[in-house]
Amino acid sequence: MSYSLILLAHGSSDPAWRAPFERFHEALATRMQASLKLAYMELSEPSLESSVAELASAGIRRAEILPLFFAAGRHLRKDVPAQVEALRNAHPDVELILLPPVGEHPAFIDALAAVIAEQAGEVLPT
Repeated sequence: MSYSLILLAHGSSDPAWRAPFERFHEALATRMQASLKLAYMELSEPSLESSVAELASAGIRRAEILPLFFAAGRHLRKDVPAQVEALRNAHPDVELILLPPVGEHPAFIDALAAVIAEQAGEVLPT
């Protein structure tokens, strides 16, 4: 396989914070055929850097990075693009594509709206 999708979360030194992301990754990996990695921007392992290095060693030639963020703040406008650029330089044989944050996807908005409506005891019109 020459493609992988990297789910990028912020990261935290608190294992309890990471647990939902790890459960999400495990559940999603069983549903998908594509190579799927979970990485953290900072404070946690596996880091984005170690994940890309592992993929490069495995012969992956194209990886898309999907930030598990609601919106593009400073991290996604500056920090993560700088990380990705450094990784492109370190691993020139791997095409790295930084995608918009998951929170900007219309399907995410619909799913979140359904959860909020359920919590409020409402059903959204279809």
